[in-house]
Amino acid sequence: MTRTTLLCVPFAGAGPSFFHPWRELAADRWRVTSVELPGRERRILEEPYRNVQEAAKGVIDEVVADLGEGGRTVLFGHSLGAVLAYELAHLLGERGVHVERLVVSGSPGPWTQRERRAAGLPDEEFLARVEEFAGFRHEALDHPEMRELILPVLQADCEMHESYVPSTDEPLAVPICSLRGADDGLVSAEEARQWRAATTADFTWAEFPGDHMYLVGAGREVLDLIARQSLSEQQ
Repeated sequence: MTRTTLLCVPFAGAGPSFFHPWRELAADRWRVTSVELPGRERRILEEPYRNVQEAAKGVIDEVVADLGEGGRTVLFGHSLGAVLAYELAHLLGERGVHVERLVVSGSPGPWTQRERRAAGLPDEEFLARVEEFAGFRHEALDHPEMRELILPVLQADCEMHESYVPSTDEPLAVPICSLRGADDGLVSAEEARQWRAATTADFTWAEFPGDHMYLVGAGREVLDLIARQSLSEQQ
């Protein structure tokens, strides 16, 4: 039996390494892999994208090659990663790659833009706004050398996210599950449920304890939920 690939799409400022612990948590349930965007980790010297659609088109060939032929794929994305995963789901459909489910996290529906923004603010105001959004401050930003590397990518990611407009009004024919932290002050429960309109297939949603970045400590719980949904779909 072919193992399902769980393709993870990082949130603003993050790279594939965030999801490395998920490989062990997933055990033999899935092959966990991640989208590698320019400007971070192994691609740190490359210019980051500032447009979600350009980013999706820029990585789709690598994603298709990584997924291979005939496999089963679940897409997962948090915040910026959610809308990027949504665009990738459309592109994968055009390539004939079957997506079993799209799991979006910490994101309003794709047609809803954030009212309070961080892009374009001076550095300190920008970081304060991002800290307010996320509910925490990454300790690396307090080290000048690391900040010099991370800040431009984080600014590009925020610009990319806050200027996002979907490439199409056509909903996916892929089941969507929308997740959020119960205390998320950035994405309301109503906004998380807006994803219902983004699919003609089944829609489910769930909440976890925590704020916008609940994901940091909830990897096992998120994977267990995806596993339960996949199992119920097969029965």
